[in-house]
Amino acid sequence: MKCFRIISFLATGSWVVAAPLVRRADPLGIDISNFQPSVDFTTVKDNGVSFVYIKATEGTDFIDPDFSSHYEGATNAGLIRGGYHFAHPDESSGATQANYFIAHGGGWSGDGITLPGALDIEYNPDGAECYGLSASAMVSWIKDFSDTYHTSEGVYPVIYTTNDWWNTCTGNSASFASTNPLWIASYASSVGTLPAGWDYETFWQYADSGSNPGDQDKFNGDLAGLKKLALG
Repeated sequence: MKCFRIISFLATGSWVVAAPLVRRADPLGIDISNFQPSVDFTTVKDNGVSFVYIKATEGTDFIDPDFSSHYEGATNAGLIRGGYHFAHPDESSGATQANYFIAHGGGWSGDGITLPGALDIEYNPDGAECYGLSASAMVSWIKDFSDTYHTSEGVYPVIYTTNDWWNTCTGNSASFASTNPLWIASYASSVGTLPAGWDYETFWQYADSGSNPGDQDKFNGDLAGLKKLALG
């Protein structure tokens, strides 16, 4: 990365050298689950990672066995952290799954180090891409989850998805853009097209592997903005 100094000539006849202009790097993060059972969070932080999302629950019958140890390890290393829930809209209501998530690690507190819980809503690993729901039914399910989480925790959950899935399974709904931060998965050199309504992403999952464990993420902002999000 190159930086350049701006030199200006003042009316007094003296030259002033301005501070170097250096492009701000978006804070780096990772997201992990029991597929990464052993994570050295001190090394991760030394590698420049500032935040981590950790899988807490899936549906209403799975608690990630490594959630507690991951969460404790991230906390002890001084990382900003939060939990995420992998949704199964075909199994139970949004409210039921939101409450299950909250009860098993997905809660939020405005302490400056806890990120709002994230709803991982994406391709069905076990069947129909949209879990057998129509676009309107899917939007209603997500709203049920989001509203339940907000009522309980005081913040709206982050929504993790892909542009393709969102288009296909919600009809490219813009219903959540004014309330829920977007976490977009796009494995490319740029974020690309965002789902309807969102002018920008809050988090970008840009790769499914890298120099740190798990998926590789960036926060769209600076560290102060990341801490502000954790404050609610």
